[in-house]
Amino acid sequence: MAFHAGTRRARCIITPMHQTRTAMERKFFGTDGIRGTVGTHPLTPDFALQLANAVGRVLKQSSSQQPTVLIGKDTRISGYMFESALESGFNAAGVNVMLLGPVPTPAVAYLTRAQRAALGVVISASHNPFDDNGIKFFGAQGNKLPDVWECAVEQALTEPMVCVPSQRLGKTTRLHDADGRYIEFCKSTFGQSMSLHGCKIVVDAAHGAAYQIAPAVFHELGAEVVSVGCHPDGLNINQGVGATHPETLVAAVQTHGADYGVALDGDADRLLMVDDSGRLFNGDELVYLLAQDRMAQGLPVPGVAGTLMTNMAIESALTRHGIELVRTKVGDRYVLEALQQRNWQIGGESSGHILVLDKHSTGDGIISALQVLQAVVRSGRSMTELLAGVELFPQTLINVRMHAGTDWKNLPGLQAAIACAERALGQNGRVLIRPSGTEPVLRVMVEASDPQQSRQWAEQIAEQVPRSSEH
Repeated sequence: MAFHAGTRRARCIITPMHQTRTAMERKFFGTDGIRGTVGTHPLTPDFALQLANAVGRVLKQSSSQQPTVLIGKDTRISGYMFESALESGFNAAGVNVMLLGPVPTPAVAYLTRAQRAALGVVISASHNPFDDNGIKFFGAQGNKLPDVWECAVEQALTEPMVCVPSQRLGKTTRLHDADGRYIEFCKSTFGQSMSLHGCKIVVDAAHGAAYQIAPAVFHELGAEVVSVGCHPDGLNINQGVGATHPETLVAAVQTHGADYGVALDGDADRLLMVDDSGRLFNGDELVYLLAQDRMAQGLPVPGVAGTLMTNMAIESALTRHGIELVRTKVGDRYVLEALQQRNWQIGGESSGHILVLDKHSTGDGIISALQVLQAVVRSGRSMTELLAGVELFPQTLINVRMHAGTDWKNLPGLQAAIACAERALGQNGRVLIRPSGTEPVLRVMVEASDPQQSRQWAEQIAEQVPRSSEH
């Protein structure tokens, strides 16, 4: 059953650039760690050195023993540079380091917990181009750390670096079987009595962190695997492949006559899927499919967490099953917070960040794909059949790259265009304007019953934003 927008009023939702939830304003940390262009402050080796030293000092405030941190990275060429800088900063603060090499972000979360480490560090800019990079952290339980911890680190950054006496310096080792440990963890989330034998799957790893791991997981569960985007060279991460370019996966599934396609992003915490017809399924649809699978098993699903971007058709479908949808700000950390507060298990974003908290503490593209495939195997129905009756409301999303510091909320032309769109859509659509939390990009989304209207108004609104020529 399709959702009918006539049941609600059109509305414009505008989210602010920075939404600080603590008394102290964060200078460096955004919605997903620290991210930016390599060589531009703060994404410089000297800052990474200072950051690790500050984090190490914060860690030691709450530990009587010498803590150990894990460092993983994606395949960007700059990862080597930041890995060395972080290692030195931690060692100088008296913190031990264990290097994981190139592994997915969720692998760092899992291994931090499995190794009883104090902290996990990920060097990645996720879906961004190769000349960006980022640094983010996981706590000892593989969870994202709260704002208060980030504020403590920022306070430590205002203080001088410390180098402990030589006898107390941290040591560095390497976890040589990190890949294998994580592969086994992923496989453990797939039913022991099930297999993927007879299933042909195209796996697109975006030339990113999962380029070796993802094909191995599906192969070891019995699938015939065709690898795409699994040849990183340090410069090609997310380039024309992966979850940000699903057209490559669609074409590969059709070319190879595959049953399914799995697209990850650079750090493998994001998932989109394709079926044998070439139909693309986004994060909203996959979240609904997982909720429905649990209901089919007789398991309780009191609610699902989505974001402001979650398609209204999904909300309507969940409501028909008596399942509440809670919307959060855009960002998987906010979805995670909503799930933890309510003790719910399933949530996600249309972009493909999917959380299944009784399987993993964070979003995991590989594990989410396994849960979807498990639902297909268990039900004996295709993804299209499992989603019968759910027709997504047309959305147009335009990402406008702005000059850093643009006061977009006070652009008269932009506000006038938004007002015009609202009047024209009436009760048949909505407008969402929000800045990216990780780059100088303004996201303009229009949802409307008529796809032409959705596209038209999104373009007219986006035209009112002064554009940067960067990237």
